[in-house]
Amino acid sequence: MQDVELLMPAGNLEKLEYAIRYGADAVYLGVVDFSLRAMRKGELITLDNLKQAIDLAHALGAKSYVTLNIFAFNKDIEDLEACIEKFKDAKPDAIILSDFGVFNLVRKYMPEIPVHISTQTNTLNYESVKFWWDLGAARVILARELPIKDIAEIRKKVPDIELECFVHGAQCVSFSGRCLLSDYFSNGERKANHGNCSQPCRWSYKLVEETRPGQYYEIHQDNRGSHILSPKDLCLVKYLPQLIDAGVDSLKVEGRTKSLYYVSAVAKAYRGAIDEVLKNPQADLDKYFQELKKVGNRGYTTGFALGDNNGESYSYDISKGLAGADFLCEFRNSLSDGKEMPEISEDFFLVKIKNKMLLNDEVEIITPDEQFRTIVEEIKNDKGENVELGNTNDEVFIKFSQSPKDSKYAIARTIGIKGEDR
Repeated sequence: MQDVELLMPAGNLEKLEYAIRYGADAVYLGVVDFSLRAMRKGELITLDNLKQAIDLAHALGAKSYVTLNIFAFNKDIEDLEACIEKFKDAKPDAIILSDFGVFNLVRKYMPEIPVHISTQTNTLNYESVKFWWDLGAARVILARELPIKDIAEIRKKVPDIELECFVHGAQCVSFSGRCLLSDYFSNGERKANHGNCSQPCRWSYKLVEETRPGQYYEIHQDNRGSHILSPKDLCLVKYLPQLIDAGVDSLKVEGRTKSLYYVSAVAKAYRGAIDEVLKNPQADLDKYFQELKKVGNRGYTTGFALGDNNGESYSYDISKGLAGADFLCEFRNSLSDGKEMPEISEDFFLVKIKNKMLLNDEVEIITPDEQFRTIVEEIKNDKGENVELGNTNDEVFIKFSQSPKDSKYAIARTIGIKGEDR
Protein backbone atom coordinates (compact mmCIF):
# COMPACT_ATOMS: atom_id res chain seq x y z
CA MET A 1 0.00 0.00 0.00
CA GLN A 2 1.10 3.55 -0.78
CA ASP A 3 1.73 6.17 1.88
CA VAL A 4 -1.29 8.25 2.78
CA GLU A 5 -1.56 11.65 4.45
CA LEU A 6 -3.41 12.22 7.72
CA LEU A 7 -4.91 15.71 7.46
CA MET A 8 -6.17 17.29 10.68
CA PRO A 9 -7.99 20.57 11.42
CA ALA A 10 -6.15 23.50 13.00
CA GLY A 11 -8.71 25.80 14.56
CA ASN A 12 -6.08 27.86 16.39
CA LEU A 13 -2.34 27.82 17.00
CA GLU A 14 -2.52 25.51 20.01
CA LYS A 15 -4.68 22.95 18.20
CA LEU A 16 -2.36 23.15 15.20
CA GLU A 17 0.60 22.11 17.33
CA TYR A 18 -1.27 19.37 19.18
CA ALA A 19 -2.65 17.95 15.93
CA ILE A 20 0.84 17.58 14.52
CA ARG A 21 2.37 16.31 17.77
CA TYR A 22 -0.33 13.63 17.92
CA GLY A 23 0.31 12.41 14.39
CA ALA A 24 -0.97 14.68 11.61
CA ASP A 25 1.09 14.86 8.43
CA ALA A 26 -0.67 18.06 7.44
CA VAL A 27 -3.15 20.57 8.84
CA TYR A 28 -5.73 22.81 7.23
CA LEU A 29 -6.53 26.22 8.62
CA GLY A 30 -8.46 29.32 7.71
CA VAL A 31 -8.78 32.96 8.64
CA VAL A 32 -12.03 34.71 9.51
CA ASP A 33 -13.97 35.99 6.45
CA PHE A 34 -12.43 33.62 3.93
CA SER A 35 -13.09 30.11 5.25
CA LEU A 36 -16.15 28.06 6.15
CA ARG A 37 -15.47 27.92 9.89
CA ALA A 38 -15.60 31.02 12.08
CA MET A 39 -13.45 30.38 15.16
CA ARG A 40 -14.16 32.02 18.50
CA LYS A 41 -11.75 30.55 21.05
CA GLY A 42 -8.04 30.28 21.66
CA GLU A 43 -5.20 32.04 19.83
CA LEU A 44 -7.11 32.45 16.58
CA ILE A 45 -5.44 32.32 13.21
CA THR A 46 -5.69 35.71 11.52
CA LEU A 47 -4.03 37.44 8.62
CA ASP A 48 -1.53 38.86 11.12
CA ASN A 49 -0.34 35.49 12.45
CA LEU A 50 -1.07 33.29 9.43
CA LYS A 51 2.61 33.15 8.52
CA GLN A 52 3.49 32.26 12.11
CA ALA A 53 1.01 29.37 12.02
CA ILE A 54 2.33 28.02 8.73
CA ASP A 55 5.94 28.41 9.84
CA LEU A 56 5.10 26.49 13.02
CA ALA A 57 3.60 23.63 11.02
CA HIS A 58 6.68 23.52 8.79
CA ALA A 59 9.03 23.60 11.79
CA LEU A 60 7.19 20.54 13.15
CA GLY A 61 7.61 18.71 9.84
CA ALA A 62 4.03 19.04 8.58
CA LYS A 63 2.36 20.69 5.62
CA SER A 64 -0.18 23.46 6.01
CA TYR A 65 -3.12 24.18 3.72
CA VAL A 66 -5.07 27.45 3.83
CA THR A 67 -8.80 27.46 3.18
CA LEU A 68 -10.27 30.22 0.99
CA ASN A 69 -13.42 28.24 0.34
CA ILE A 70 -16.25 30.69 0.95
CA PHE A 71 -18.89 31.30 -1.71
CA ALA A 72 -17.58 34.72 -2.72
CA PHE A 73 -19.62 37.80 -3.53
CA ASN A 74 -18.11 40.89 -5.20
CA LYS A 75 -17.14 42.39 -1.84
CA ASP A 76 -15.38 39.15 -0.86
CA ILE A 77 -13.34 39.25 -4.06
CA GLU A 78 -12.38 42.88 -3.40
CA ASP A 79 -11.38 42.09 0.19
CA LEU A 80 -9.35 39.07 -0.84
CA GLU A 81 -7.50 40.93 -3.57
CA ALA A 82 -6.65 43.68 -1.08
CA CYS A 83 -4.90 41.28 1.31
CA ILE A 84 -3.74 38.50 -0.96
CA GLU A 85 -0.10 39.49 -0.54
CA LYS A 86 -0.35 38.32 3.08
CA PHE A 87 -1.49 34.90 1.94
CA LYS A 88 1.34 34.81 -0.59
CA ASP A 89 3.92 35.86 2.00
CA ALA A 90 2.75 33.11 4.39
CA LYS A 91 3.78 30.45 1.84
CA PRO A 92 1.13 27.76 2.46
CA ASP A 93 1.64 24.35 0.89
CA ALA A 94 -1.70 24.69 -0.90
CA ILE A 95 -4.83 26.84 -1.09
CA ILE A 96 -8.21 25.12 -0.66
CA LEU A 97 -10.94 26.86 -2.67
CA SER A 98 -14.29 26.32 -4.36
CA ASP A 99 -15.07 29.57 -6.16
CA PHE A 100 -13.92 30.23 -9.74
CA GLY A 101 -13.27 33.89 -8.95
CA VAL A 102 -11.06 32.95 -6.01
CA PHE A 103 -9.38 30.39 -8.27
CA ASN A 104 -8.54 33.15 -10.76
CA LEU A 105 -7.11 35.41 -8.06
CA VAL A 106 -4.96 32.63 -6.61
CA ARG A 107 -3.67 31.72 -10.06
CA LYS A 108 -2.96 35.39 -10.84
CA TYR A 109 -1.15 36.31 -7.64
CA MET A 110 0.14 32.95 -6.34
CA PRO A 111 0.77 30.76 -9.40
CA GLU A 112 3.46 28.79 -7.58
CA ILE A 113 1.12 27.58 -4.81
CA PRO A 114 -0.84 24.35 -5.50
CA VAL A 115 -4.64 24.54 -5.55
CA HIS A 116 -6.85 22.00 -3.78
CA ILE A 117 -10.49 21.96 -4.87
CA SER A 118 -12.87 22.05 -1.89
CA THR A 119 -15.55 19.47 -1.20
CA GLN A 120 -17.95 22.40 -1.65
CA THR A 121 -17.68 21.91 -5.42
CA ASN A 122 -19.63 18.62 -5.07
CA THR A 123 -17.10 16.64 -7.11
CA LEU A 124 -18.63 13.19 -7.68
CA ASN A 125 -17.29 11.86 -10.99
CA TYR A 126 -14.11 11.40 -12.97
CA GLU A 127 -15.05 13.94 -15.64
CA SER A 128 -15.30 16.65 -12.98
CA VAL A 129 -11.94 15.58 -11.57
CA LYS A 130 -10.46 15.69 -15.09
CA PHE A 131 -11.86 19.18 -15.50
CA TRP A 132 -10.10 20.42 -12.37
CA TRP A 133 -6.89 18.63 -13.35
CA ASP A 134 -6.91 20.25 -16.79
CA LEU A 135 -7.50 23.62 -15.12
CA GLY A 136 -4.34 23.14 -13.05
CA ALA A 137 -5.58 21.85 -9.70
CA ALA A 138 -3.18 19.60 -7.79
CA ARG A 139 -5.83 17.92 -5.63
CA VAL A 140 -9.58 17.41 -5.47
CA ILE A 141 -11.36 16.97 -2.13
CA LEU A 142 -14.17 14.62 -3.07
CA ALA A 143 -17.77 15.05 -1.93
CA ARG A 144 -18.77 13.10 1.18
CA GLU A 145 -21.62 11.58 -0.85
CA LEU A 146 -19.18 9.45 -2.87
CA PRO A 147 -18.92 5.65 -2.29
CA ILE A 148 -15.45 4.12 -2.02
CA LYS A 149 -15.99 2.06 -5.19
CA ASP A 150 -16.54 5.28 -7.15
CA ILE A 151 -13.35 6.76 -5.69
CA ALA A 152 -11.47 3.74 -7.02
CA GLU A 153 -12.92 4.32 -10.49
CA ILE A 154 -11.97 7.99 -10.39
CA ARG A 155 -8.41 7.02 -9.47
CA LYS A 156 -8.19 4.71 -12.49
CA LYS A 157 -9.58 7.35 -14.86
CA VAL A 158 -7.47 10.22 -13.48
CA PRO A 159 -4.29 8.60 -12.12
CA ASP A 160 -2.10 11.68 -11.67
CA ILE A 161 -4.19 14.04 -9.54
CA GLU A 162 -4.23 13.83 -5.74
CA LEU A 163 -7.52 12.68 -4.17
CA GLU A 164 -8.63 13.65 -0.68
CA CYS A 165 -11.68 12.48 1.22
CA PHE A 166 -13.23 12.96 4.64
CA VAL A 167 -12.98 10.00 7.01
CA HIS A 168 -14.18 11.43 10.31
CA GLY A 169 -16.34 14.10 11.87
CA ALA A 170 -19.59 16.00 11.54
CA GLN A 171 -21.62 15.84 8.34
CA CYS A 172 -23.93 18.50 6.95
CA VAL A 173 -27.59 17.76 6.28
CA SER A 174 -27.23 19.43 2.89
CA PHE A 175 -25.38 18.14 -0.14
CA SER A 176 -21.62 18.59 0.46
CA GLY A 177 -22.39 21.25 3.05
CA ARG A 178 -24.06 23.73 0.70
CA CYS A 179 -26.75 24.81 3.15
CA LEU A 180 -29.04 27.83 3.56
CA LEU A 181 -30.95 26.78 6.69
CA SER A 182 -28.83 28.92 8.98
CA ASP A 183 -29.19 31.95 6.70
CA TYR A 184 -32.98 31.68 6.76
CA PHE A 185 -33.39 31.03 10.48
CA SER A 186 -31.11 33.95 11.40
CA ASN A 187 -32.45 36.43 8.84
CA GLY A 188 -29.11 36.40 7.09
CA GLU A 189 -27.01 37.10 10.17
CA ARG A 190 -25.49 33.58 10.42
CA LYS A 191 -24.51 32.65 6.88
CA ALA A 192 -23.50 28.99 6.66
CA ASN A 193 -21.49 29.42 3.48
CA HIS A 194 -19.53 32.31 4.96
CA GLY A 195 -18.28 30.38 7.97
CA ASN A 196 -20.90 31.17 10.59
CA CYS A 197 -23.42 28.33 10.55
CA SER A 198 -25.74 28.16 13.58
CA GLN A 199 -26.39 24.46 12.83
CA PRO A 200 -30.22 24.48 12.77
CA CYS A 201 -30.07 20.88 11.56
CA ARG A 202 -29.00 20.02 15.13
CA TRP A 203 -31.98 21.73 16.77
CA SER A 204 -34.94 19.92 18.29
CA TYR A 205 -38.17 20.23 16.29
CA LYS A 206 -41.84 19.66 17.07
CA LEU A 207 -44.91 19.85 14.84
CA VAL A 208 -47.52 22.62 15.04
CA GLU A 209 -50.81 22.61 13.10
CA GLU A 210 -51.74 25.97 11.53
CA THR A 211 -55.16 26.30 13.19
CA ARG A 212 -53.84 25.23 16.61
CA PRO A 213 -51.08 27.75 17.45
CA GLY A 214 -49.24 26.99 20.64
CA GLN A 215 -50.07 23.26 20.51
CA TYR A 216 -46.90 21.35 19.77
CA TYR A 217 -46.76 17.68 18.82
CA GLU A 218 -43.80 15.34 18.93
CA ILE A 219 -42.66 14.26 15.50
CA HIS A 220 -40.80 11.42 17.17
CA GLN A 221 -41.80 10.41 20.69
CA ASP A 222 -38.81 11.36 22.80
CA ASN A 223 -38.57 13.64 25.80
CA ARG A 224 -35.79 15.58 24.12
CA GLY A 225 -37.81 16.30 20.99
CA SER A 226 -36.86 15.16 17.51
CA HIS A 227 -33.69 16.03 15.66
CA ILE A 228 -35.11 15.08 12.27
CA LEU A 229 -32.34 16.69 10.20
CA SER A 230 -29.25 15.84 12.25
CA PRO A 231 -26.79 13.39 10.65
CA LYS A 232 -24.61 11.16 12.77
CA ASP A 233 -20.88 11.74 12.59
CA LEU A 234 -18.75 10.05 9.98
CA CYS A 235 -16.24 7.41 11.11
CA LEU A 236 -14.40 5.35 8.51
CA VAL A 237 -11.47 4.13 10.59
CA LYS A 238 -12.43 0.48 9.98
CA TYR A 239 -12.41 1.08 6.24
CA LEU A 240 -8.97 2.62 5.89
CA PRO A 241 -7.63 -0.40 3.94
CA GLN A 242 -10.37 0.01 1.31
CA LEU A 243 -9.84 3.77 1.07
CA ILE A 244 -6.08 3.46 0.70
CA ASP A 245 -6.50 0.64 -1.81
CA ALA A 246 -8.93 2.84 -3.77
CA GLY A 247 -6.12 5.36 -4.22
CA VAL A 248 -6.95 8.09 -1.71
CA ASP A 249 -3.91 10.27 -1.06
CA SER A 250 -5.19 12.24 1.94
CA LEU A 251 -7.54 11.24 4.77
CA LYS A 252 -9.25 14.29 6.22
CA VAL A 253 -10.76 14.81 9.67
CA GLU A 254 -13.43 17.48 10.20
CA GLY A 255 -13.31 19.68 13.27
CA ARG A 256 -11.76 23.15 13.25
CA THR A 257 -14.28 24.20 15.91
CA LYS A 258 -13.75 21.06 18.02
CA SER A 259 -11.79 20.91 21.27
CA LEU A 260 -8.10 20.42 21.88
CA TYR A 261 -8.94 17.00 23.31
CA TYR A 262 -10.89 16.03 20.19
CA VAL A 263 -8.05 17.01 17.86
CA SER A 264 -5.43 15.19 19.93
CA ALA A 265 -7.34 11.96 20.55
CA VAL A 266 -8.65 11.65 16.99
CA ALA A 267 -5.21 12.31 15.50
CA LYS A 268 -3.68 9.68 17.80
CA ALA A 269 -6.29 7.07 16.85
CA TYR A 270 -6.04 7.61 13.09
CA ARG A 271 -2.24 7.83 13.20
CA GLY A 272 -2.10 4.45 14.90
CA ALA A 273 -4.65 2.93 12.54
CA ILE A 274 -2.95 4.22 9.39
CA ASP A 275 0.48 3.02 10.50
CA GLU A 276 -0.91 -0.41 11.34
CA VAL A 277 -2.76 -0.73 8.03
CA LEU A 278 0.34 0.18 6.04
CA LYS A 279 2.19 -2.65 7.80
CA ASN A 280 -0.71 -5.12 7.67
CA PRO A 281 -3.73 -4.40 5.42
CA GLN A 282 -5.66 -7.16 7.24
CA ALA A 283 -5.21 -5.59 10.67
CA ASP A 284 -8.17 -5.53 13.05
CA LEU A 285 -8.99 -1.84 13.50
CA ASP A 286 -11.80 -2.16 16.03
CA LYS A 287 -9.56 -0.96 18.88
CA TYR A 288 -9.18 2.38 17.11
CA PHE A 289 -12.94 2.61 16.64
CA GLN A 290 -13.31 2.08 20.38
CA GLU A 291 -10.83 4.90 20.99
CA LEU A 292 -12.84 7.21 18.75
CA LYS A 293 -15.95 6.56 20.85
CA LYS A 294 -14.17 8.42 23.64
CA VAL A 295 -14.39 11.77 21.79
CA GLY A 296 -17.50 13.85 21.18
CA ASN A 297 -19.84 12.34 18.60
CA ARG A 298 -23.52 12.11 17.71
CA GLY A 299 -23.25 8.41 17.08
CA TYR A 300 -21.18 7.10 14.17
CA THR A 301 -22.08 6.18 10.63
CA THR A 302 -20.23 5.19 7.46
CA GLY A 303 -22.35 7.69 5.56
CA PHE A 304 -22.25 7.13 1.81
CA ALA A 305 -18.88 5.35 1.79
CA LEU A 306 -20.33 1.84 1.45
CA GLY A 307 -23.08 2.90 -0.93
CA ASP A 308 -25.91 2.22 1.52
CA ASN A 309 -26.64 5.52 3.27
CA ASN A 310 -30.07 5.36 4.92
CA GLY A 311 -32.15 6.50 7.89
CA GLU A 312 -29.68 4.86 10.28
CA SER A 313 -27.24 7.62 9.38
CA TYR A 314 -29.30 10.19 11.29
CA SER A 315 -29.33 10.90 15.01
CA TYR A 316 -32.93 11.19 16.13
CA ASP A 317 -32.33 11.71 19.84
CA ILE A 318 -29.24 13.89 20.30
CA SER A 319 -27.97 17.01 18.63
CA LYS A 320 -24.83 17.80 20.61
CA GLY A 321 -21.80 15.56 20.31
CA LEU A 322 -21.48 13.47 23.48
CA ALA A 323 -18.04 12.16 24.41
CA GLY A 324 -17.59 8.60 25.65
CA ALA A 325 -14.87 9.90 27.97
CA ASP A 326 -14.66 13.24 29.78
CA PHE A 327 -11.68 15.47 29.09
CA LEU A 328 -10.28 15.97 32.61
CA CYS A 329 -7.21 18.14 32.26
CA GLU A 330 -4.38 19.35 30.10
CA PHE A 331 -0.84 19.58 31.42
CA ARG A 332 0.75 23.03 31.70
CA ASN A 333 4.23 24.44 32.21
CA SER A 334 3.29 27.64 34.05
CA LEU A 335 0.41 29.26 35.92
CA SER A 336 -1.76 31.73 34.05
CA ASP A 337 -1.67 35.50 34.58
CA GLY A 338 1.99 35.40 35.53
CA LYS A 339 1.35 33.83 38.94
CA GLU A 340 4.43 32.65 40.77
CA MET A 341 4.84 28.88 40.99
CA PRO A 342 4.79 27.54 44.59
CA GLU A 343 7.62 25.34 45.81
CA ILE A 344 6.34 21.82 45.16
CA SER A 345 8.06 18.51 44.60
CA GLU A 346 8.86 17.66 40.99
CA ASP A 347 6.60 14.61 41.40
CA PHE A 348 3.65 16.98 40.93
CA PHE A 349 2.36 18.15 37.55
CA LEU A 350 0.61 21.44 36.92
CA VAL A 351 -2.69 20.90 35.09
CA LYS A 352 -5.65 23.00 33.94
CA ILE A 353 -8.86 21.22 35.02
CA LYS A 354 -11.50 20.76 32.30
CA ASN A 355 -13.87 18.53 34.30
CA LYS A 356 -13.76 17.92 38.06
CA MET A 357 -11.01 15.60 39.34
CA LEU A 358 -11.01 13.99 42.80
CA LEU A 359 -8.42 12.34 45.00
CA ASN A 360 -8.05 8.61 44.22
CA ASP A 361 -9.73 8.94 40.82
CA GLU A 362 -8.50 6.47 38.24
CA VAL A 363 -7.81 8.34 35.00
CA GLU A 364 -6.28 7.68 31.61
CA ILE A 365 -3.38 9.79 30.39
CA ILE A 366 -2.53 10.07 26.70
CA THR A 367 0.48 11.73 25.12
CA PRO A 368 1.79 11.59 21.55
CA ASP A 369 3.81 8.51 22.58
CA GLU A 370 2.01 6.98 25.57
CA GLN A 371 -1.38 5.83 26.82
CA PHE A 372 -1.93 4.38 30.30
CA ARG A 373 -4.18 4.34 33.37
CA THR A 374 -3.09 5.95 36.61
CA ILE A 375 -4.39 7.12 40.02
CA VAL A 376 -4.69 10.68 41.36
CA GLU A 377 -2.65 10.38 44.58
CA GLU A 378 -2.43 14.01 45.72
CA ILE A 379 -3.83 17.40 44.68
CA LYS A 380 -2.46 20.83 45.66
CA ASN A 381 -3.93 24.21 44.74
CA ASP A 382 -1.99 27.07 43.15
CA LYS A 383 -0.73 28.07 46.60
CA GLY A 384 0.70 24.62 47.25
CA GLU A 385 -2.00 23.61 49.75
CA ASN A 386 -3.47 20.10 49.82
CA VAL A 387 -7.06 19.91 48.51
CA GLU A 388 -9.58 17.15 47.91
CA LEU A 389 -10.45 18.03 44.32
CA GLY A 390 -9.81 20.22 41.34
CA ASN A 391 -12.84 22.02 39.92
CA THR A 392 -13.38 23.00 36.30
CA ASN A 393 -10.98 25.78 35.20
CA ASP A 394 -8.83 25.42 38.34
CA GLU A 395 -5.07 25.26 37.95
CA VAL A 396 -3.79 22.63 40.36
CA PHE A 397 -0.81 20.37 40.95
CA ILE A 398 -1.39 16.63 40.83
CA LYS A 399 0.76 13.66 41.79
CA PHE A 400 -0.08 10.52 39.82
CA SER A 401 0.76 6.89 40.65
CA GLN A 402 2.28 6.69 37.14
CA SER A 403 3.49 9.77 35.34
CA PRO A 404 4.05 10.49 31.65
CA LYS A 405 7.62 10.40 30.43
CA ASP A 406 7.03 13.71 28.66
CA SER A 407 4.13 15.79 29.98
CA LYS A 408 4.35 18.74 27.60
CA TYR A 409 1.43 17.64 25.39
CA ALA A 410 -0.22 15.24 27.82
CA ILE A 411 -3.96 15.23 28.53
CA ALA A 412 -6.08 13.16 30.92
CA ARG A 413 -9.57 11.72 30.55
CA THR A 414 -11.97 9.39 32.34
CA ILE A 415 -11.77 5.61 32.08
CA GLY A 416 -14.04 3.60 29.83
CA ILE A 417 -16.72 4.59 27.32
CA LYS A 418 -20.03 6.15 28.31
CA GLY A 419 -23.10 5.66 26.13
CA GLU A 420 -21.98 2.42 24.51
CA ASP A 421 -25.30 2.23 22.68
CA ARG A 422 -24.43 5.24 20.57
